Amino acid sequence: MTTRDDNVVIRSLAQIGACGLFLINIIGAVPRSFRYFSETLRQIWFVGAMSLTIVMTCGLFVGMVLGLQLYDVLSIFGGTSATGTVVAIAIYRELGPVVTALLFAGRAGTSVTAEIGLMRATDQLDAMEMMAVDPVAYVVAPRFLAGVVALPLLAVVFCAMGVFGGHLVGVTWLGIDNGTFWSNMTASVDVHKDIIDGVLLKSFAFGIVVSLIAVFQGYTTPPTSEGVAYATTRTVVASSIAILALDFVLTSFLI
Repeated sequence: MTTRDDNVVIRSLAQIGACGLFLINIIGAVPRSFRYFSETLRQIWFVGAMSLTIVMTCGLFVGMVLGLQLYDVLSIFGGTSATGTVVAIAIYRELGPVVTALLFAGRAGTSVTAEIGLMRATDQLDAMEMMAVDPVAYVVAPRFLAGVVALPLLAVVFCAMGVFGGHLVGVTWLGIDNGTFWSNMTASVDVHKDIIDGVLLKSFAFGIVVSLIAVFQGYTTPPTSEGVAYATTRTVVASSIAILALDFVLTSFLI
């Protein structure tokens, strides 16, 4: 006899397994999706360029808050000159890719899920199959590729705005020497460990996970308005948990 908790675990494992099989299906459809390259570019614009405003704004304020808090703490030990270093490392290694991925899941991931879910609810995907058009190659793969490409680029923008926000508070507002701020930061930031591994590798992995969850939830949603609404909610929840869990795993290997 299984309990309710056991059923939740079984359903979760079944969802993970189905999601993995769907990823294999998407990878197999990627070569066929190249004929719809214009659709991929359109999706990159939709999930990437249209997310720039929220990413830049949040990056700026995260950097400003981080600079303000770190200056207050470091002033106790007389180490305010290290504010730029700690701001940059914190943003590059953790806050940049993680916060960008969470923003991406909330803004672009839900949009992709709702769009594909609406296609499912209005029988557009079934109509494509009847016309011998592979919906995975035409609808799913371009949106998956767009998310994988766009998220690392957005993470780079977030990190740049975060460092600028820390500089704005530290140098312009709190009076840290500009040369000290930049020299300490550039001397402490390692290109491979902080930029390549911290920003690009993590955000690339997050892009795969978030995009996969978004397209999977949309493609498998029940063809009802309630099903589409529930799928968008599951996209945000599952993506947030997956991002934080994957961040721990990647950090444990990269640190």
